[in-house]
Amino acid sequence: VVSTQSTWGRGGRINQFSMGPKKADPAKKPEKKAEVAKPAAKAAAKPAPKQAAADKKAQKAPAKKKASAAATAVVKTKLVKKKKIRTSVQFHRPLTRLHPKAPKYPKRSRPSSKKMDHFRVLKHPLTTESAMKKIEENNTLVFIVDLRANKPQIKDAVKKMYDIKAQKVCTCIRPNGEKKAMVRLAPDDDALDIANKIGIL
Repeated sequence: VVSTQSTWGRGGRINQFSMGPKKADPAKKPEKKAEVAKPAAKAAAKPAPKQAAADKKAQKAPAKKKASAAATAVVKTKLVKKKKIRTSVQFHRPLTRLHPKAPKYPKRSRPSSKKMDHFRVLKHPLTTESAMKKIEENNTLVFIVDLRANKPQIKDAVKKMYDIKAQKVCTCIRPNGEKKAMVRLAPDDDALDIANKIGIL
């Protein structure tokens, strides 16, 4: 039911409409039922959420079993260390490749000279009374030599310096820390003549 009321204003007559309560149409009721029935049918078509969750769990179950089996296998495995059986007491370094030395520059600017030459081995002859007695009686010359000089070096030094062949060399360390060498000459050479040449006598 529509009611109209007219009012007068500056512009003229204005009609106002008021709407009354509407009556429900009987033809529209089945449409509403049909609309309500549609979601029910959709709900019937979809599976229940509990059933879907159960299906998913059933699918995931074998994968979980496999993963748990693998984890237990990893935990159960034990590393077994075998000790090397050694047949010798010594420990040798394993054989490795050794490259030949190929220096790019010399380590020293000049070649090193011989440290123990004959000038360094024989320092000076000894002219004490005991040394003079040995020259006269035993045919031996007495020298003060380098501390690091050995008997073969003393023999070579005497041969180079005085052109004498030494038969025997005896050495000792004196109380003052010097090394004394007693060189016994061969019977062919005379110690007195060589002492005169050197300038001892």
